[in-house]
Amino acid sequence: MSLPTSLSRCAALLLACGAVPALAADTDSSVMYRCPGNDYKNTISAKEAEKLGCKRIEGAPVTVIQMTKPRPSTATAASGGARVDPVAQRARDTDARRILEGELRAEEEKLAIMQKEFNNGQPERQGDEKNFQKYLDRVSDMRAAIARKQTDIAALQREIKKLPPPLPQ
Repeated sequence: MSLPTSLSRCAALLLACGAVPALAADTDSSVMYRCPGNDYKNTISAKEAEKLGCKRIEGAPVTVIQMTKPRPSTATAASGGARVDPVAQRARDTDARRILEGELRAEEEKLAIMQKEFNNGQPERQGDEKNFQKYLDRVSDMRAAIARKQTDIAALQREIKKLPPPLPQ
């Protein structure tokens, strides 16, 4: 290998190495451009960005969030075969009614006991209630507990009313 041949090869190699970064900078995917309409692109060249009126973003981290597939609406889900068997739904409604009615009976029994102890706002004084304020505080707590229990019962009744009527036996 002669000296001029090796020099020409080195020169060619240096030119090629110098050209690669220039080409890479022209289509560098690490460069982000913000185009009109808040459209962000990193797959275009500087010339294409200039034509589109895009501006280069420097030093700002960019997060890309991929969209998920939208869920089908309830109308399309119902028509798409995702319906529940009417017999199975009726069984579920019957079970729900049975459970809610059981809870309602238990809550009504608790309310009756609480009202009996409350004695129309005049419950019996306990031994540790020599201080009248202690007694009044207990009466106030009892009144609030009864009001909460009545609210719970009303909520259970509303839930039962939402269910379809039971089948006649």
